[in-house]
Amino acid sequence: MSKKVFFVMGVSGSGKSTIGKKLANELDFQFFDGDDYHPESNVQKMKSGTPLNDDDRKGWLEKLNQLGLEHQTKGAVIACSALKEKYRAILLSGLKEKGEIIYLKGSFKEIKLRLEERKGHFMPINLLKSQFETLEEPKNVITVSIVNPPEKIISQILEYV
Repeated sequence: MSKKVFFVMGVSGSGKSTIGKKLANELDFQFFDGDDYHPESNVQKMKSGTPLNDDDRKGWLEKLNQLGLEHQTKGAVIACSALKEKYRAILLSGLKEKGEIIYLKGSFKEIKLRLEERKGHFMPINLLKSQFETLEEPKNVITVSIVNPPEKIISQILEYV
């Protein structure tokens, strides 16, 4: 398989980091968690329960795009919510056929249950509703359901790629 940059997207709690790490391991690519690239102002805003707006996200998305461009010859997996089509366009800018989106799809109820069990993450559960309201479901991407265990999700993704 040729080297690619995979952006693993979905709302908070969909499993982006877990699946991203496992996929990167399977492909022998480097993994990057998009959350690690948020400026402190974004993290504080989310911790306080305030949803990010497009202006908050722009510089962050451009950083993740730059990361993708830097790793397109080596391959990379980058976890990023990428909730809107215009966000995905920024992420994929300049990557052409080297960039691909993987959408981890789950219902509000499934993801809310996961978030209620998760400890130590800066994203409060009350922001989940705003994420679903913001989400523009992607078309023509690799879409996998989050209901299966991670190993099954990885095997489904590998079938696509």
